[in-house]
Amino acid sequence: MVIRNQRAPMHYRRFGKTDKWLSNITLGGMRYHDGWSGPKDQPSTKMIDQCAEITAKAFECGINHIETAHGYGKSEHCYGSVLNDVLQAPRDSYHFMTKGRCNTAEEMRRTVEAQLAALKLDHIDLYAWHGINTAEDFANATQTGGPVEELHKMCEEGIIGDVGFSTHGRLEIIIDALATDLFSFVNLHYYYFMQRNRGAVDYAAAKDIGVFIISPNDKGGKLYEPSKKLSQLCAPLTPIQFNARWCLAHTQIQTLSFGLSELDQFEEMLGIFPYNVPLSRDDLAVVHRMNGALLDHPESSWDGYEMLDDPSGINIPDILRMRRMWKCYAHTSFPRMRYNMFEEHDAWHPGSFATPEAVAKIDTSKAPASIDIRTAMTEVHEQFYQPNEEDGS
Repeated sequence: MVIRNQRAPMHYRRFGKTDKWLSNITLGGMRYHDGWSGPKDQPSTKMIDQCAEITAKAFECGINHIETAHGYGKSEHCYGSVLNDVLQAPRDSYHFMTKGRCNTAEEMRRTVEAQLAALKLDHIDLYAWHGINTAEDFANATQTGGPVEELHKMCEEGIIGDVGFSTHGRLEIIIDALATDLFSFVNLHYYYFMQRNRGAVDYAAAKDIGVFIISPNDKGGKLYEPSKKLSQLCAPLTPIQFNARWCLAHTQIQTLSFGLSELDQFEEMLGIFPYNVPLSRDDLAVVHRMNGALLDHPESSWDGYEMLDDPSGINIPDILRMRRMWKCYAHTSFPRMRYNMFEEHDAWHPGSFATPEAVAKIDTSKAPASIDIRTAMTEVHEQFYQPNEEDGS
């Protein structure tokens, strides 16, 4: 069921077993001025002013959910000042989500207490263990007597409302975490341009676990810098509006995080509403055009998930996604940014570059016979790799 605000175009959905009704758009809190420099507890006047202006506009537009994290620089301290001192927002007028990443119960409690002090709150509505990305993360978070167990104790004490987790991990890790019944919501990646987590979305819905979509406009494809072809295919919607409507056509999904940082971004956000479930005929026409663009490159329909653990160390599924956006939609801003973020042992964006040495190690037996996987990887590397001047590579 979707409820529409009578005073604003915003729609709301029940966030799974948390029983909280969240706006379909969440205000993300990591993109304010000067948010990552200097001491965490000293947000600048410029940052506070910007955050206050954006947060006030978000409330005006019907957004009732704000999300940040302990690791997002000065964000928590900034919101503490803005919500309580500048806007003096009634505590029952919004839901607040933050995240933390600790491996022991003691560290978890200390971190939450520090976050409460920074936020100037007496409770946090929704708290996520930040980044169950690997089997090791999963084991650390959910160990007996560990951090998630401590978060549940804080729920019993009224310090936290509901416990969830965020993840950049593979589908199997997400499913394993959902199966524990320790979590009431999950923050994950699922967009038109990256659909391999559909099983986790459906499984969460079957267990009445709230589903929050991470960064649909940036990590979902850098849609705020679209190619001309992508803009034409999505018209009369913008790519941001199309992707949001596509996500929200899944009733299993309740809210999408938008890192709004400028007032002129709100008009585009409001253009998502009202939307139809299922999609309207006009919106389906956009889907058909977007799907049709894949036909020029039939190999792009394969996502390569079977090759996630390839001996080359190359993150073949992610690179195929980048290649699809480039070849089918002439959209290069996303692969140019994300390709150069690969780090071999990084849990957030793992993978080796598709150098000739790495490409030679690819196990081609797992790729369809119709796809020259080595050439596909090489093409992306040659097109988007930017040498790091610091290490001379």
